[in-house]
Amino acid sequence: MFVGITNTPRPYAWGSTTAIAKLLGCEASGDPEAELWLGAHPGSPSTILDPTQTGGATDLAEWIAADPETTLGRFAASGRLPFLLKVLAAASPLSLQAHPTLEQARAGFDRENELGIALDAPERNYKDAFPKPELIYALSPTFDALCGFRPLAEVRTLLHALIDAANALEDPQPQPLEDLLDSLSGSDVALPETFEWLIGRRTGVATLVSLVTTLASRGVAGYDAEMATVSQLAEEYPGDPGIVIALLLNRVTLVAGEALYLPAGNIHAYLSGLGVELMASSDNVLRGGLSPKHIDVPELLDVLDFTPVPVPYLQSSSPSEGVAAFTPDVPDFELLRVDGMFLDASVTLSGPAIALCTAGEVSISGSVSSASLVLGDSVFITPDEAGLRFTGSGTVFVATTGA
Repeated sequence: MFVGITNTPRPYAWGSTTAIAKLLGCEASGDPEAELWLGAHPGSPSTILDPTQTGGATDLAEWIAADPETTLGRFAASGRLPFLLKVLAAASPLSLQAHPTLEQARAGFDRENELGIALDAPERNYKDAFPKPELIYALSPTFDALCGFRPLAEVRTLLHALIDAANALEDPQPQPLEDLLDSLSGSDVALPETFEWLIGRRTGVATLVSLVTTLASRGVAGYDAEMATVSQLAEEYPGDPGIVIALLLNRVTLVAGEALYLPAGNIHAYLSGLGVELMASSDNVLRGGLSPKHIDVPELLDVLDFTPVPVPYLQSSSPSEGVAAFTPDVPDFELLRVDGMFLDASVTLSGPAIALCTAGEVSISGSVSSASLVLGDSVFITPDEAGLRFTGSGTVFVATTGA
């Protein structure tokens, strides 16, 4: 069964006022439109366009609760759709954040429940008992992000360049940078200890943030992207230690068609751009700066993976002509991009799916029924459709479960 769904974009302050509406060919609200959620997450479940198809259920969460066998197939016992598809439009930087593993989420959720912390309390860390790995696929010509701790050798080289830039000026003095460099030259725990010092806003952090901000405003040769990021963050979040933490992280600019995969423990922040985001259906976020919201430093330190990593690009495979598959190492989700001028592409589903058309007009034939999508249309696809065939000309993103 193909069931039309829709939703209203979330009006977070960092969202673009035009990007999502332009992508989907609809009228902009005039307010920030940050994320369009397509799924059954209770925070914003998708609306059913024709409730007569779903026994009167008006949103996807309600329908799944009423008929898990039809809607979820082999996932019926769980009672939940494993993934959440979003269109994300960042006009300004999001907070630095990381997400827990399944074990951490379960333990944290139970602990906060036992403490009697309300689910909507600002100091609450765990809104549910599930992990939130995620991927982001760039739709805009460029999509900028911070993602994971960069190799320490790269950080030290950057700090040396900043020290040299400071030495070339009469003021400011480079001592805070030299102290930071020294802190990252010790044992294996140097990075966690330095991060804890920064995020805890301890003695000297404010001076270091001010120094880095000043140097960025004057430019540092060879580090245009990093200094532009510092300047951008300083404008949005003046004095925030996340400005310096950003220098410890991989800075990446995706081009349209590229994707990142951010597993549990990976610290990241989206800076700007339009993308398709797909994640496990959870709302567990541990913040690490660049935000006025609650930051639980001890819990964040437990969740973070401090292992330096290269930029976590997620390469696609091509299971059939006209199909690009972005498949992370988790069973919760897989993203398929079906695209072409004269489509005749096939996809096999292993569970429920959501399809979103972002260009042209595409017909989808399943094992039971069929649907036609035009720009901006989205549908929930029940697992009994199994094998899908796409014809027409355009682009459709399909979120589904892993094998």
